[in-house]
Amino acid sequence: MTRFSTLAVLASTLGLLAAAGPALASQALADQKLCLNCHKVDKPQVGPAFKAVAARYANDKGAVDALAERIQKGSVPLKGNWGAVPMPANPQVSPAEAKQLAAWVLSLK
Repeated sequence: MTRFSTLAVLASTLGLLAAAGPALASQALADQKLCLNCHKVDKPQVGPAFKAVAARYANDKGAVDALAERIQKGSVPLKGNWGAVPMPANPQVSPAEAKQLAAWVLSLK
């Protein structure tokens, strides 16, 4: 393999990793912040599936901010929400991390 072709393969590989990076990083962040203890991507557990959350808020332009606030401050069960189990506050999640997590959840299809 020539030096040029090695560099081309490396550049291509780095491009693929960069494209996958935000999704993988956000799932890793969700795991690190213990979101995956109560939520799963595809099926409900204690809380709703992340894909169900994404579907419910698909057309809501303020969803990232609203979900980020719920991630940090928690929520109480309200009529029309996800059921009787409240979501606890997550003070260990910074505002930037909460927005990153909310954006990731909303990107799931």
